[in-house]
Amino acid sequence: MARAEALPLRQRIGQGFAEQAFWDRAACARIADLRAGTALGGRLAELADKSVVVATASQLTTALALIELDGVARRLLILPPDVDPAYLDALLAGAEIDAAVVDRATPANAAFDRGVRIVCDEVIVPAERLAVASRDTEWVMLTSGTTGIPKMVVHSRAGLTASIKPAVGDGPVVWGTFYDIRRYGGLQIFLRAVLGGASLVLSSAGEPIAEHLDRLGRLGVTHLSGTPSHWRRALMSPSIRKISPRYVRLSGEIADQTVLDALRIALPQASIAHAYASTEAGVAFEVDDGRAGFPASYIGIARDGVELKIADGSLCIRSPRTASRYLGGDATLADPDGFIDSGDMVELHGNRYVFVGRRGGIINIGGLKVHPEEIETVINRHPQVRMSLVRPKPSPITGSIVIADVVLKSGRAGAGGEFAAVKGDILKLCRDALPRHKVPVAISFVPALDVAATGKLARRHG
Repeated sequence: MARAEALPLRQRIGQGFAEQAFWDRAACARIADLRAGTALGGRLAELADKSVVVATASQLTTALALIELDGVARRLLILPPDVDPAYLDALLAGAEIDAAVVDRATPANAAFDRGVRIVCDEVIVPAERLAVASRDTEWVMLTSGTTGIPKMVVHSRAGLTASIKPAVGDGPVVWGTFYDIRRYGGLQIFLRAVLGGASLVLSSAGEPIAEHLDRLGRLGVTHLSGTPSHWRRALMSPSIRKISPRYVRLSGEIADQTVLDALRIALPQASIAHAYASTEAGVAFEVDDGRAGFPASYIGIARDGVELKIADGSLCIRSPRTASRYLGGDATLADPDGFIDSGDMVELHGNRYVFVGRRGGIINIGGLKVHPEEIETVINRHPQVRMSLVRPKPSPITGSIVIADVVLKSGRAGAGGEFAAVKGDILKLCRDALPRHKVPVAISFVPALDVAATGKLARRHG
């Protein structure tokens, strides 16, 4: 008998909560029906041993297709909704795609007309014969935050699920996520729901945050995940009072003390954790002590098979959860010792490492390096600030200066005398905590900040 962790996803559903269901904004699917049914029109067998691109517009159809295809297809290329169409031909050729799974809302594109093309439905129908799941499918995800064509990162199901443990708490689990499951952070929540027999409430493109929170509350979400930017936006909505999760998870960006403390106040019943993960390195660790950063004791020892080291200020990870390789091209995933350089910069403060920013996001001010995230962490401490974005502005003298866009908890925006006191307080915070060259020369109060499809603040420099 095969070990449970070696079984394909379809053979592992229906082993938990009997009424396990996945919801998006407009539809619901009972996941246990996939044990003897299909959303692929009875054509799953045609995808056996194929290299398949999953290019559905709906997250719900993506979820159903992934469950059916795991163990059947040779390779799955999971296409996020924001991929530039100009890169499609190169990506699909590099992944040796010979089949496509789309849905009715997938934009027409000749790139998907190669080999077998199957439409996935949100409705699961009974199927007399299903393809036999008998192989280790490669899961391929696209990197984010890069310019030009994204890299394709190859994972195994075993590596993707290695960090998943039983959900905390008693009773049925209903996961929710602000992420898109076609990105690494969202895929982790999808897999947690499938493997744990839990229900899952999916986000929907264009859904206002208040409506999403209302839906999460109405469907009884018990576990909820998102980036710190997702959570800051949620904290600005009165509908945050509609949810009462038992467990809250942050990942994808720096979780500073301000957002952790705000969540503890807003959701006092919840256990709050922040995780560190990347598309290449997988899940490295989770911190649940309520403090930003991570203990220095994590460095230099193996924890759960994961080893961490610091090289030139950057966090490096060696783990059985990491991707196996990049697909196509000649890019190197890991160094000769098996460590992946994350590019996330850390500093030791006492007995704790704190994240200060991305190596590629540094602003150069007269030869001095500035991490915008470090300044944002200070600005966010102000009791009237919900979130902020620090960015460079060209300067003929120093090359760049830093300016800040700030969202107040009140949601009010503008300039003038009524904002002068708050601006003065923020600048004093910065002057007290930061060297002179890191203090913003200008602050603007804005109603909102752009958040990219990845859930992270949209940064247009670096």
